Amino acid sequence: MRALVLGGAGFIGLHLSRRLLADGHEVTIVDDFSRGEEDRELAALSVPVLHADLTDPASYRDFPRGWDQVYLLAAVVGVRNVERDPARVIRTNTFSLLHLLDWLEPGTRLFFASTSEAYAGGVSAGVVAVPTPESVPLMVRDITAPRFAYGVSKLLGEAAVVHTARARGIPYVIGRFHNVYGARMGADHVVPELSLRAIGGEDPFPVYGGEQMRAFCHVDDAVEAMVRLMDTGAAAGEIVHIGNDTETTIADLAELILRLAGHRPRLDLLPAPPGSVARRCPDLAKLRALTGYEPKVTLAEGVRRTFRWYAERAEPG
Repeated sequence: MRALVLGGAGFIGLHLSRRLLADGHEVTIVDDFSRGEEDRELAALSVPVLHADLTDPASYRDFPRGWDQVYLLAAVVGVRNVERDPARVIRTNTFSLLHLLDWLEPGTRLFFASTSEAYAGGVSAGVVAVPTPESVPLMVRDITAPRFAYGVSKLLGEAAVVHTARARGIPYVIGRFHNVYGARMGADHVVPELSLRAIGGEDPFPVYGGEQMRAFCHVDDAVEAMVRLMDTGAAAGEIVHIGNDTETTIADLAELILRLAGHRPRLDLLPAPPGSVARRCPDLAKLRALTGYEPKVTLAEGVRRTFRWYAERAEPG
């Protein structure tokens, strides 16, 4: 099988590419390296890597044809990036997808990476159940709030995939990721952020929204779900939640990370950032029914692996 991974030098993209290669598939990566890294982990894959701006339709003229599967993981993500330049988020995430849909050949199977942020407004408003199934209404509570720009871009992306891909004969799967974490994901996520601060010996140690609940999914489990969905004919044309449904509080996550660091600072429990939902957890019934998926990596094990990766890179020299 031939797979094209757009955003393959980034976090989930590199882990996915590594898995596809391990399964014996041919992989080509495309990235603009605004977030992805040209590092030893990417080089170790020994696959073709194309540098391209996916917001420019001319870039697609240089891409090879004849793909069995295409994964669109390229996007501007991260709360800080979104709040800093929401217009860039909408432009990049929207144009990248629309140009891809124009370029794709009928019959090529597409995976579009969406997000739980597409319905986060409904959770905040208390009108969406938690754990949350795919059938809930998608909502944006405040279109003027910068942090919702990412969710808006993915909400539009879902609509574009559903209607354009269906009209052009492109089988697709839309996967809504829920708090995926792991090695090589940068610092703009609660797990690496807490890890890096614990490694640095921060004291006192601020914890924002410690009472809030999340269900964290290790990247290996997320990749397993993606691969299964793309290999399952019954998943074509479906929107499916990808994640883990075991919940924890942010305070308990911080305690786990501090134990791994051997660091016992004074905790400073502070309010959650504005717009952050009190609880987020996916209902995985649809994913289980389609693929038989079960999360395998416990939070303790996944955080241990992630913490070790960041700790090794934080060591002098």
